[in-house]
Amino acid sequence: MKKGLRGFLDRMEPLFARGGRLQNFNAIFEMVDTLLYSPPDVTRGSPHVRDALDLKRVMILVVFAVTPCLLVGIWNTGFQANTALTAFGADVVPGWRGALMAMLGGGHDPGSLYDNFLHGLLYFLPIYVVTMMAGGFWEILFASVRNHEVNEGFFVTSMLFALILPPSIPLWQVAVGISFGVVIGKEVFGGTGKNFLNPALVGRAFLYFAYPVQLSGDAVWTPVDGFSGATALGISAIEGMQGVLDSGLTYTQAFLGQMQGSLGETSAAACLIGAAILIYTGIASWRIMVAVCLGLIVPAVLFGGIDSSNPMFAMPWYWHIALGGFAFGAVFMATDPVSAPDTQAGHWVFGLLVGLLTYIIRVVNPAFPEGIMLAILLGNIFAPMIDHFVIRANVRRRVKRSG
Repeated sequence: MKKGLRGFLDRMEPLFARGGRLQNFNAIFEMVDTLLYSPPDVTRGSPHVRDALDLKRVMILVVFAVTPCLLVGIWNTGFQANTALTAFGADVVPGWRGALMAMLGGGHDPGSLYDNFLHGLLYFLPIYVVTMMAGGFWEILFASVRNHEVNEGFFVTSMLFALILPPSIPLWQVAVGISFGVVIGKEVFGGTGKNFLNPALVGRAFLYFAYPVQLSGDAVWTPVDGFSGATALGISAIEGMQGVLDSGLTYTQAFLGQMQGSLGETSAAACLIGAAILIYTGIASWRIMVAVCLGLIVPAVLFGGIDSSNPMFAMPWYWHIALGGFAFGAVFMATDPVSAPDTQAGHWVFGLLVGLLTYIIRVVNPAFPEGIMLAILLGNIFAPMIDHFVIRANVRRRVKRSG
């Protein structure tokens, strides 16, 4: 007889199986079981896995790949907050965060790694906990109604959603956003593997258009009341690159992620580390990543010398990649195996489309200086059509070859 936790779960399983006294809670039991141990079966539908890895292991690797962005984002959030407090001449960190930091021996010195990380963590954790609670509620509810297992994909969705939010967002908006993303972006289509839009981006887009004051792309959020200004992209849309340089932001700071912005998407360097992990493990398509970058770089180089009253035309391609959430979107969002095309040629077309749309939105539409979020969602809509035409072209080629 099996002993320990595995044996206990096996003995409890009949109670949650069909016909058992607790069959209505089977989804919760399966969630706990598969979280602790590998499931007995492997993935059969999207997202597709090319070897014996089960979906849980794939999601763990994705979380591992996004960890550098998480760590840099937590530190940067604390650094920006502590810098603002120092500029204001504050003696202590205000509110409950200050009380906790004092208990844990932390302060608000922007030169202290511990102070910055601890302060940033106290902004990230509430957002992530609310994301898990609200999104997990809907995941368990739909799994229970459909008598399905709770899919592990939500762990990645919850992490990515939390990292693309500003640290100062009200927690009730976090709950509303993830609820919209999970229910409208995924569950209404049948759950994981059947959605054609990225759920995390759906939730973020809903918040952006429903509550633009807190999510506006042309305003900087620093988790200190009364401290705000224009983002680097917002400055460049009005004053051009000279305005960005005059603000004191260097390219090194922008590339490493030492600037105000969403929790985990400011560091292009951390995104490159995550990209290397995803490509090495074969989980994400390098073709999509490269194509998204090319879709932005090529028009930025071609039209960079245009004499225009729009200062965004003069932004160099390498600044486009470092600013905003472009790198994060190209690595972690555009490569979503469910909402992206399945064919290799489709990866190139999809990536080029996303990169080009990002450039167009950033440059042509000064009211929306970011662009990558909407570009990926628009690309998701066209992904099935891209695969359709790629497959048709392959069929015609084979027919012609055989004839």
